[in-house]
Amino acid sequence: MHDHPVTPRTEEEKQAVANRLKRIEGQVRGIQKMVEEDRYCIDILVQISAINAALKKVGFSIAERHTKHCVSDAMQSGNGDEAIDELLEVLKQFSK
Repeated sequence: MHDHPVTPRTEEEKQAVANRLKRIEGQVRGIQKMVEEDRYCIDILVQISAINAALKKVGFSIAERHTKHCVSDAMQSGNGDEAIDELLEVLKQFSK
């Protein structure tokens, strides 16, 4: 639908997402180290679960912003059904 957000992300929004992703990146590196050090499988699985939760939280935050800005704008301009279908299709990926 849109190549760019209807309402561009603020610097604060970009920084908040970037910071979350950097933390997740650090967690992934931590798991790599745990594997290299032959750490207990359960400890590794707990960390993987934490990363999955953190990624879902970032995804929800982006989906929430998309809904409030892009989908809302599309509805007002008569393209709401297409925007909703597009969002629902991508949200299905989060439930897999």
